[in-house]
Amino acid sequence: MKRLFPHPYLSLTLIALWFLLVNQLKIGSLVMAIILGTVIPLVTAAWWPNRPRVRHPFRLAAYVILVLWDVIVANFQVARIVLFMPRDRIRSNWVTIPLDLTSPEAISLLAGTITMTPGTVTSDISACGRALLVHSLHAPDPGAVRDEIKSRYEARLKRIFE
Repeated sequence: MKRLFPHPYLSLTLIALWFLLVNQLKIGSLVMAIILGTVIPLVTAAWWPNRPRVRHPFRLAAYVILVLWDVIVANFQVARIVLFMPRDRIRSNWVTIPLDLTSPEAISLLAGTITMTPGTVTSDISACGRALLVHSLHAPDPGAVRDEIKSRYEARLKRIFE
């Protein structure tokens, strides 16, 4: 079974995402979802030799809920900045986030979380993999942005993965 499904959570995620994309429950959709959920992990298994170690799956679920909430709140904050703040008062900034995370999956999830949250985007990761470069739409205090990302997201991911 492990040969056919080297990454079962990825397979389940791909199947669920396929159904969300096609938005219909038909037998053809199910067949295509199973094909994608089987073939993609098999083809990519060579580049992903180890399964990510999620130490606390319930904390991961809580993290997903937190990120969804933050995305909703950030949409309103960005709309307020763009619509009502004078352009000369917007303080865009580049922020370097030093990483305590060591798991590549956790670092990728952190970078994705930052990018999904409106108003911030992860632009680069250092060659050594120990820092992220983040652009923030409005960051009058870059240190506060760094501290918020580290305490709100990175600390949680560290408890989940490491």
